[in-house]
Formats: sequence, structure tokens, C-alpha cells
Amino acid sequence: MGKNEFLTPKAIANRIKAKGLQKLRWYCQMCQKQCRDENGFKCHCMSEGHQRQMEVFGQNPNRIVDGYSEEFETSFLDHMKRSHRFSRIAATVVYNEYIADRHHVHMNSTQWATLTEFVKYLGREGKCKVEETPKGWFITYIDRDSETLFKEKLKNKRARSDLVDEEKQEREIRKQIERAEQMVPNGAAVAQPLEAELKPLEKSENSEKIVISLGSSSKTVVKEKVGSSKLVFEEPESEKVKENGKLVKSGGGSRSALDDLMKEQEKAKERSNRKDYWLCEGIIVKVMSKKLAEKGYYKQKGIVLKVMDKYVGEIEMLESKHVLRVDQEELETVIPQIGGLVKIVNGGYRGSKARLLEVNTDKFCAKVQIEKGIYDGRVLQAVEYEDICKVGQFMGGSEFMWIGKATLLLQLIPGILGWGKDGHYTICKIAQEYLSEDASVAVKELLPDSAQGDLASVCLWPDEIRFHYHWSGPLHYVDP
Repeated sequence: MGKNEFLTPKAIANRIKAKGLQKLRWYCQMCQKQCRDENGFKCHCMSEGHQRQMEVFGQNPNRIVDGYSEEFETSFLDHMKRSHRFSRIAATVVYNEYIADRHHVHMNSTQWATLTEFVKYLGREGKCKVEETPKGWFITYIDRDSETLFKEKLKNKRARSDLVDEEKQEREIRKQIERAEQMVPNGAAVAQPLEAELKPLEKSENSEKIVISLGSSSKTVVKEKVGSSKLVFEEPESEKVKENGKLVKSGGGSRSALDDLMKEQEKAKERSNRKDYWLCEGIIVKVMSKKLAEKGYYKQKGIVLKVMDKYVGEIEMLESKHVLRVDQEELETVIPQIGGLVKIVNGGYRGSKARLLEVNTDKFCAKVQIEKGIYDGRVLQAVEYEDICKVGQFMGGSEFMWIGKATLLLQLIPGILGWGKDGHYTICKIAQEYLSEDASVAVKELLPDSAQGDLASVCLWPDEIRFHYHWSGPLHYVDP
């Protein structure tokens, strides 16, 4: 039978039918061919091309079915995200909208036989919120976009920080109440009101004026109550001692208005500098991500080379020298030994460098002394472990540029041959500045007392001794 011509009614009808959606049971997903009736589908299954596709399918059926299932799930969720991102809708409505596209992945080629099984799968995996009602299954899309998750994470972190602040405040109030109870004697904790003695008013012979004292005992009670409440919310004042008829405080006086003002400024500085990100360049951190345990990075230390988007750090591992990009949630600060240099990464003195003086393992805090800057010499009594971190020793681009400029300047000075004494002295001075803490301590132990801890002062010794002991000349340098 000949083929119908292009403009014949039969050819036009065939094209109209081909554009529309046909029955899904007559669709071959492997060949991506839609048949119009059962006879056409049977003929297609017997064709040579379909047989070749089935041979390919028979070699690895699980891989092909999993691939179609993943593609069906991805396209279905993408349609949900575009059309019904924030609404609760019937699963059948979403499915009918999805299959309206003629080139969609059909469900008969996936691991799910029915729409109900697919909806239950979405609920188990947490990709949609699933509800079974008398009118059928209803689903709600759960937005797991990276930006949405990040905002939700920040929101939860702020809520946790607020709870922590409230707990700290309650803890301080409880401590002050206990301190007040210990300072008040047991017998005078609560003053009992005194019963007024009833006496008749009689005029004496001397005709003196009658003086009536009302509420004398009640004033004492009120005074004691006010004093006890003051001890709860303020620092306890020292007891007063009577000397030469005057009342003198043994503790050196009460807090002045200047102390209160300084305390308020400290609180304001803490509030303004307290952030939810703490990463900064040049500090040593520890990787706490168990996902990186297989590659040997778990609980390994590295130095922060670069900070991206405030929350992600580019870390160079100290042992392997590998460079990783890790989120700050999977990092932990490192506390050096006593006397080590730290950087305050969060709080009121954020960005300042300090020296570690003492570590309190019971309260998880440390005592540090700030070095350099406008707060030089200030001692912070209790800084939490999370707010300080060990400072690493490395040379950045600016340091290398400075050394290069110094070397070029030395080469331009006339009369310098090779390094010479001035060159050796300069290089030793620069090298000592970039020694690590352990190396600096070891070098100072090896130096004689006459050097007074200055490495550059002994760097000239080989230049001086080689002219007295000629045999030491070859030991003065090593050619590469």
C-alpha cells in the first residue's frame, strides 16, 4: 500500500494524531517510539531495531532502569519546583501536568509501577511532604536549594546563640543569688516585723512635748530588703569599718560612674564585633569533617591561606601540603602552648593578636594578654576557646615582595661583592622574624649568652674566622 501524500486528509490526520499524547502502554521507552494501537505496538516489538535495543537492555538492565528512574524523579521535582514550589497539591494533578510533555520519561520504564509507590518514595526520602487524604495523595515540595538551606542554617544558628546568651544570663543571676545568700547571716535573712507595744498617752509633769515615732521597725525591714536585692544584681561591696568615728570601706570604695561607663562600652563592643563567622587568614585550624576521614584529613591541622564568602576557607594542610576548601562548620580552632601567640577571631577584641597566659580547662576559657595595637598590654581574664586561635607562621605575597625589594636595594649599593657582612646580617634579621615559635626557642637555646637572643649577631662569625683559619673557607658556603 502506497504512502499517503503530504496534503491528503489521511496524512493530515496522521500528523495530528502524532502530535497528541497517546496511550502510555503503547510507548516504547528504549526506542522512544509511540505506537497508536496494540497492533502497531506488537509490530514494533517484532522489529529488528527494537530487538537490538532489548539486547542492549539485557546486558545491564539495572543500570538502565536506575538511569530512567533518576531522570524521571529529577524532571518531576523540577516541575514541582517551578509550578508548585510553596503549595500543597494533589499528586495526580502534578503527574498530569508532567506527562503533558510528549517527550517525558514514562513511568513504565522506572522502578515504580504506580504513582502511589513513587509518592511514598518521595515521602521516605524527605524530598516532599506527603499526606494521604480521602481525596487521594497530596504532596508539598520541600525546598532544599543551597541558598534556602544557607538562610535556614543562619536562622537556626542565631536562635541557638540567643538561647546560649539567655542561659549564660540565667547562670550569672543564679550565681549572684547564691553569693547574696552566703553573705547575709542566717538569723538576719528575713527581718520579722516587731509588734508595737500599746501604751496610753499620758502628760508628764515636766510638760514636755510628746513625740510619736511611726513605722520605725518597718523602715529597718525595708532597708534590709533593698540591700539584699542590690547584692543580687550588683557586685558585692566590702564591709564598712568604723575608724575614728568615720565609716570607711575596707575594699577601696564602690564602683564609680566611670567604671559603669567602661563596662557598658565593653558590652557594646562585644555586641558589635560578635559575628557568626570567624575564619581569617594566617590562623591554624583543625579539620573535624568525618567525610574527609577516608583521605586522611580528619583531625589534621592546616593553615588558612584565603577566606571566601566569609564562611569558606582555603586550607593548606601542614603535613601533606594539600590545599582544601572547607566550610567553617567543619573546622575547629587550635589552642597553642602557654606563651604562644594567638589571634582573637571573635568578640569585642576581634582581630587583635595576643599572648596565651593561662588555660582554664574547667570553664573552657583562657587568659590572654593583647600585644600591639591600641589595646597593647590589656589582659583578658576569660576568653572562650572558640574565640581564639593559634597564629601560623607563613610568608604571604607582601612579605616576599618586601624581601625582594630589600635584596634589590642591597645589590644597588656600590662596593658589595656577593653577600658580604651587611648582606648576611640583613638576611639573618629577616629569617629570625619568620621562625616558628618552636624553632625560635630552639635557636635561642643554641645561641651563646653574648648574643642575647639575636641570631644576626653571630651570623658574621664565619666571615671573620675564615681569614684566621683558612681551612674553614670551604665550610663557609656550599655550592649547589
